[in-house]
Amino acid sequence: MEPYVGQKYSFWSGKTSILQVLFDDLPVKQTFYLEPTMRVAKHFIDTVISLEIWDCPRNVTVNTLGASLADFSTIVFVIDIRDLYQHPVSKLVEFIVAACQIHPDINFEVFVHKAEILQEDDKIENFRQIHERVMDRLVDESPEFEQFPSNFHLTSIYDHSPREAFSRVLHKLIDSLPYLEELLNVFCSITASPKAFLFDTSSKIHVATDASQVNQATHNLCCDYPSILNSFGPLYRSNSNDPRTSRFSPTPAPTPPPTATTSTPTSGTSPTGTPPLTSSSSPVPPSKPHFYPSAATSLSPSRPGTTLTYHLVTPHLALLALLPTTVYDLRRGVREIWESGLRGSSEL
Repeated sequence: MEPYVGQKYSFWSGKTSILQVLFDDLPVKQTFYLEPTMRVAKHFIDTVISLEIWDCPRNVTVNTLGASLADFSTIVFVIDIRDLYQHPVSKLVEFIVAACQIHPDINFEVFVHKAEILQEDDKIENFRQIHERVMDRLVDESPEFEQFPSNFHLTSIYDHSPREAFSRVLHKLIDSLPYLEELLNVFCSITASPKAFLFDTSSKIHVATDASQVNQATHNLCCDYPSILNSFGPLYRSNSNDPRTSRFSPTPAPTPPPTATTSTPTSGTSPTGTPPLTSSSSPVPPSKPHFYPSAATSLSPSRPGTTLTYHLVTPHLALLALLPTTVYDLRRGVREIWESGLRGSSEL
């Protein structure tokens, strides 16, 4: 069963903009032209796991949602950072109380969005007020909510904060996350890498990372690099399977002369009424092997420097890591062996 992720919002908070920018590569400037959500819209996202995201309008309630909250694994509530009034807080509390009665294990995530509108001090103050008001209202409902796990994220579509926030949402839905994190810990230990991520190549959401703390600058750098590669990738192709450019490719076998089987009609009989000729020994063309590109760029011209590396692990999953330049140059074989093992593990 696909995990359900519900998105609820107050007023024009920008939740649809988050979805479009993350999963449809909508340019940020075009989000101004998005219409308000008037009815529940279901989006099917195929990332490292399959997601079904319900984009809900502002007037939806627990009773008009059209499904039980027990069917959802996560609810993401998006609220405008300027919206400090009672209505959005009451709506959020209503959903939390109802969800905890029906599905106590449901994940609740609050995106305090449009952070770019305010100055830094006002941004932090509004974020604090929204968080406090929600928690105070929950305690008023029941003292049991005093220990409610509150997951509030400050986001803006003008930076990578929605990707970081949605990554944390996704991490709670991936059963194999501890296994992936341990693999990255081993990789960092072997290669002396200060940071490594597994990224979904289309949405640039990191699926897993090692145990070291996520640095915002490093995360932003690793988000930008796949975008650059995706922009220029269609201009290039691999020539590793081209016999004209492969020094060690076998000589292609001579093409057999045409026979009656090459022009056999597909109707099941030949024009003379006899069954068509078939050949049980006709060669089957070999399947084309997958091509897993890699790239690297130096972040410091001086020695010893740091190199940002990119290796495609599966068609939709990439390893991005910071490596000391000396390790990147001298221990390439160790890296390639480890990456091959990670690719095999990811495809199981």
